[in-house]
Amino acid sequence: VSHELRTPLTAIKGFVETLLDGATERPEDLQRFLKIIARQTERLNSIIDDLLALSRIEQQTETSEIPLEKGRIKDLITESVELCQHRASQKAITLEPECDPELEGKINPLLLEQAIVNLIDNAVKYSDPGSLVQIRAYRSETDKKVLIEVQDHGNGIAKEHLPRLFERFYRVDKARSRKLGGTGLGLAIVKHIVQAHYGMVTVESTLGRGS
Repeated sequence: VSHELRTPLTAIKGFVETLLDGATERPEDLQRFLKIIARQTERLNSIIDDLLALSRIEQQTETSEIPLEKGRIKDLITESVELCQHRASQKAITLEPECDPELEGKINPLLLEQAIVNLIDNAVKYSDPGSLVQIRAYRSETDKKVLIEVQDHGNGIAKEHLPRLFERFYRVDKARSRKLGGTGLGLAIVKHIVQAHYGMVTVESTLGRGS
C-alpha cells in the first residue's frame, strides 16, 4: 500500500516544487504540470476509495454483516452491462449478456453488481476495439450453484500470472494498468465479494485469445 501511495504522492510533490521554483511564469509548463497533478490526485483518490471498499467488505464478511437476499440474477447482469456500456461504446466493443430471466440466487445486489462491473470493466480495458465481451449467468448442472462468467477476446494472460491475479496490487502489465487507470485492487475486491456470497472466483486464459 505504501508503495502504491508513494508513487503519485512523489509525482505531486515534485511538480508542486517545480511550480514553486518559478515554472508558473511559463504558461505552457503551468498547464502541463497542473494536468499531471490533477491526474495523480485522481489516482490517489481511486486507490483510497478501493482500499476502503476492500476493508469494509473484509470486515463485514468476518462479522457476517453482509445481508444476502433472494434476487434475480438477470436484473443484476442488465444493470451491470448498462453501467459499462459507455466505456464499451468508446471502443466499439459489444457487450453481450445471456441469462435466464428465472435464474435466482441469494445475493447482496449492490456488492455483486460491483463485482460484475469490475470484471466487465477489466474485459473492456484489455480488449481490442470492435471486439466482443460476453456475460453469461446460469445454474451448474452438477452442484446447482449459480455461475457468472465474463469472457473477453482480448490479449489473454500468461499462465505464470494466473495464480496471483486476485492478489492486492498484483498487475500483469504495471505500466499499462496504470495508464488505463487501474488501481490494482479491482480483482481483489471481486474475490472478497464472491467469498462473501460463499462462492469462489477462478480465471482461465489463453495468450492472444482472451480470458
